[in-house]
Amino acid sequence: MSEKIFHEVPEKEISRAIVGQFARDMEAALSADVFIIGGGPAGLTAARRLALEGLDVFIIERNNFPGGGFWVGGYFMNTVTFRAPADRILDEIGIPHEEVSKGLHVTPGPLACGRLIAAASEAGARFLQLTRVEDLMLDDGRVTGVVINWSPAAHLPKGVYALDPIALESRYVIDATGHDATGIALLAKRGLLELKGMGTHNIQASEDDVVEHTGEIFPGLIAAGMSVSEAFGLSRMGPTFGAMLLSGERAAEIVLQGIAAPA
Repeated sequence: MSEKIFHEVPEKEISRAIVGQFARDMEAALSADVFIIGGGPAGLTAARRLALEGLDVFIIERNNFPGGGFWVGGYFMNTVTFRAPADRILDEIGIPHEEVSKGLHVTPGPLACGRLIAAASEAGARFLQLTRVEDLMLDDGRVTGVVINWSPAAHLPKGVYALDPIALESRYVIDATGHDATGIALLAKRGLLELKGMGTHNIQASEDDVVEHTGEIFPGLIAAGMSVSEAFGLSRMGPTFGAMLLSGERAAEIVLQGIAAPA
């Protein structure tokens, strides 16, 4: 019998390591500075910036993996495009890219997505995956946290699905859920704001509009990325991602300004 390669570790120790770390992360999430709903490019960019500033940031991602539509470009072709000046953020994160025509940069989607996920993680952002936001918490007319549940539970038969959610408190919530506009839709359902739905395709107008309209759409709730388009009826931009990066950055700046402002 050949000599063993890996160190012998009891199964219970492996399980204990997983359960213990997850429990510590969940306990930390009970009261965080910011919850970002959606782990696509806008949410990841915002998370990285906020974590670098020392805030407790959690990304709530309904899928098993973060990244959203950032893995692929148009028509399932995995080249993603960025218009200047978004290449500045690519350089900051260390994502190689090529300028194929003036102001237009390309890079492989898996590389860009992987690097951005790593950058957010290394900055200190944490992830709650396979987790969906069922509701928002409000107190005195302000969003004060999220109500979460296990994503797969929504696909169970109604007779089986009787799993109560749990509530997590925060100072701000960023809706970066793309076309779902999850947080915004929850408030719109209650008549607290309007969800206009996305407009037609217009790359030239859409990216500027998304960044310009990124902001606090309701006290404590900030819209970023394609959620902005859904909220304001803005045009879509298809397979170009510069606005997602700049919108995420702007969302983070709004949070930082709000936290720094006197109460």
